[in-house]
Amino acid sequence: MMDQYRKGWAFRYLREAKAELEAAQKMPYMAPSLVLEAIRKARNAIYYSLGEPAFIEILLREEVAKNSQTNDSILKFLIELEGTVEALSQVEEVNSDLMMKQADTLVNMATEFVETLTQEKYQQ
Repeated sequence: MMDQYRKGWAFRYLREAKAELEAAQKMPYMAPSLVLEAIRKARNAIYYSLGEPAFIEILLREEVAKNSQTNDSILKFLIELEGTVEALSQVEEVNSDLMMKQADTLVNMATEFVETLTQEKYQQ
């Protein structure tokens, strides 16, 4: 069971991620930075739903450094998510529509992930 502190942070990050995406749609000239921030916040929501984010980040860095294949689907998902965040943060030429679609998908996945772990429905 997740404690109220982590649950509160997970839902807060989801709200902020969705707000960043809405702002990106309204302000296309700022879309790249807002979309990247939305993805980071979605990732943080997932981390808070799993435990202490600092420990999750350490675990992921260690797993990536090992360079070994894992059969754990959640760990695999988190490693891929981290790779996506890293890749998008280094993109110089931005296709805003494509980035928006990817970010929207990631935010929706994060919402489902958090809802599953908290056993609560996200409400805006």
